[in-house]
Amino acid sequence: DVQLVESGGGSVQAGGSLRLSCAASGYADKRFCIGWVRQAPGKEREGVAYIYSEDGTTFYADSVKGRFTITQENAKDTLFVYLQMNSLKPEDTAMYYCAADPTRSYCTGGYWRQPVMGPNKYWGQGTQVTVS
Repeated sequence: DVQLVESGGGSVQAGGSLRLSCAASGYADKRFCIGWVRQAPGKEREGVAYIYSEDGTTFYADSVKGRFTITQENAKDTLFVYLQMNSLKPEDTAMYYCAADPTRSYCTGGYWRQPVMGPNKYWGQGTQVTVS
C-alpha cells in the first residue's frame, strides 16, 4: 500500500517561511502526480502545488505562485516531496495534506486543483500550518 507521511508544519509570523516534507512509499515505480492540498476551517480543499514525479513538471495554484516551491528527491524506496513556503500570509493558514494520484493526467488535466478522495487516491494525515 502507498503511504504518505508529512512533516514540517508549525506556527510562523506573516512573512516567514516553512518547509513541508512528504515521504511516499509502497509504490514500486514511484510515478505519481503528487503534491500538497490544504483545507482551512469552513473552506473547501484546495490544490496548492503538485509535481509529476517522472519528469519533474510542476503545477501551482495562482494564490501561491512566486511564494511556494515544490521539489522532489528520489531515494531507493521512497519519494520525498518538499514544499518550501516563503512570504507566508495569514490566509495560508490551513491543514496541509500530501496527496498523490498514479496518473499523469491528474496533473496535466488540472484535476489536482480540486482534489478528491477515492479509489487510487492517496492521502497523508496532514500537518497544520498557522500564520499569524
